[in-house]
Amino acid sequence: MTLAEDNGPERGGDDLFAAEYVLGVLPAEERRIASRRIDAEADFARLVDGWEARLSPLAAAYPDVEPPAAVKTAVDRRLFSGATEPAAEPRAGLWSSLAFWRGLATAAVAALALYVTVPYVNRPAEQPQTRLVASLAADGSDVKYLAVYDSERHEVSLSHVSGALASGKDFELWMIEGKNAPVSMGVIPAGATAHIGVSPATQQKLAQGAVLAVSLEPSGGSPTGQPTGPVVAAGDLKGI
Repeated sequence: MTLAEDNGPERGGDDLFAAEYVLGVLPAEERRIASRRIDAEADFARLVDGWEARLSPLAAAYPDVEPPAAVKTAVDRRLFSGATEPAAEPRAGLWSSLAFWRGLATAAVAALALYVTVPYVNRPAEQPQTRLVASLAADGSDVKYLAVYDSERHEVSLSHVSGALASGKDFELWMIEGKNAPVSMGVIPAGATAHIGVSPATQQKLAQGAVLAVSLEPSGGSPTGQPTGPVVAAGDLKGI
């Protein structure tokens, strides 16, 4: 297995599967499976509720934005217009950016959707931004992370799903582009969530969909500039 191989729910377990459902990155068929399990399995539904609560604070990193009045008008027209009224033409840019938001089911997930979509509203067309996500996991390891790369904020946000850190050790985040040597992005701060800044040299490579990997290193990080411990989690960055 290479680090670039896909990390599906069968590798991450139900906890990661629930997190990916809340984040909205599951393929359509897996999302339908998750929806059915929420209705039928109380334990899985509680996992989803827990991830909604854990991920919704990500929206706090962004200030509230008042949507244009035309948004409310368009929503009302689509939801409440009579059958005889002609359907409103969708505005490609705005409605494509709201598609993920409209597909989410609960208020907590709407907060996460706001985190994903708000930076796309009212920004200049000549300054495209990128939002990519990755599920980081590996065979034989219980360390799992969810990663979100935000090109506008120049940072990777990490949510720690599982895996305890041994005393005297640190997790270190790496970016891997093709067959090139891993590039350290820094030691991952301890805690349920963490934010790691991205250098200008790394931003373009991440935007093109590089691999993120987590290695177990001595306290303070690798002393050599390359991974010295085992890779305990990895995954491809993919567009939302």
